[in-house]
Amino acid sequence: MSDDARPTERTPTNQSPLKPTAMMNFKKTNAELAQIVGEFWHLVWARQSPAIDQNTKYLLSLANAVGARRFRQATRELIKAYAAGTTVDELDELFCLFVWNQGAGEFASEIGPSSLFAAYQMAKQMEERKVSRDGVVDALKEHFGEANPAVGTQYQSETHRITDEGHR
Repeated sequence: MSDDARPTERTPTNQSPLKPTAMMNFKKTNAELAQIVGEFWHLVWARQSPAIDQNTKYLLSLANAVGARRFRQATRELIKAYAAGTTVDELDELFCLFVWNQGAGEFASEIGPSSLFAAYQMAKQMEERKVSRDGVVDALKEHFGEANPAVGTQYQSETHRITDEGHR
């Protein structure tokens, strides 16, 4: 692979690989609430001329989610950030910041065994094997997308998971 086609280079996409499916939970609660939260989502994530670029928003949201120990959200933000062009080098620095800001113990016991860290490691290892960015994004979506109960935003009963996966 030439240096021009390295997956670590920014090749932003305009389409998020994961949709804001958690919004459906607001609608299940109250239609008016869903309308208000939906408008707020558009204000934050779908501005016509944002002052902060989308990739930076994903990284800020990822870091804030880690700080709040919301690893489900953080994993989703990592996938979106990577698809938007975040490099593994940038993720390496971000994960070093997690150790710095959260502490080595928190990193070792909470972040290290999380779906977030597994997704980060998957992207890193696939890039080392020279897998294309699109290939990495597809693998991240397959392993850490809506079907993964640690990442998806819709409740899956144990029966539903057993039926869908054929096993526990």
